[in-house]
Amino acid sequence: MTATTRTQAMLTARAKASQDKRQRALAAIRALEAAGTPVTATTVATAAGVSTWLVYADGVREHVEAAHRRQAEQGNAPRPAPPPGRGEPVTPASLRTDLTVARDEIRRLRAERDKLRARLRLQLGAEIEGPERAELIARVATLEASCRQLAAERDARAAETSHAQRRIGELEDELTAARESLRRVIRQANQ
Repeated sequence: MTATTRTQAMLTARAKASQDKRQRALAAIRALEAAGTPVTATTVATAAGVSTWLVYADGVREHVEAAHRRQAEQGNAPRPAPPPGRGEPVTPASLRTDLTVARDEIRRLRAERDKLRARLRLQLGAEIEGPERAELIARVATLEASCRQLAAERDARAAETSHAQRRIGELEDELTAARESLRRVIRQANQ
């Protein structure tokens, strides 16, 4: 698989994950509305298991606002909080809550980014450093040939060693016989 193919596969997977998250958010909006639960960005994000940033994104925000309007027309939904900068002033408590939620989301996204970055680094490192299959096959063949050659050399050295040990034994026997013969000659000369 080439780097371009891998990149395309990663982009396709990322687009599919994004589409799945959007579908979960839309399904959560329908479920909350059907249950009579107030539809807010936070409740939708929690129910769908997605970030609040996604709920405010184009394509999802419109559905949340439409659900708000329908609930308001039916009279069973609380009035939605106006977006910052419009209408009523924002309270310090709501700002602190928004800040806490944003910090948690940032922390989670950073952890996810670091995890993905580490996985990508490992994958790219394996691609760069990893030899190709043909190269590995050639290397294994070379190693097997070297192994056979070394085994043949080992067997030859073992045969030479065996021959040398036999020769050493013969020479030791000859040396012993020569010493014995020398002793006899010395004894005879002394008598």
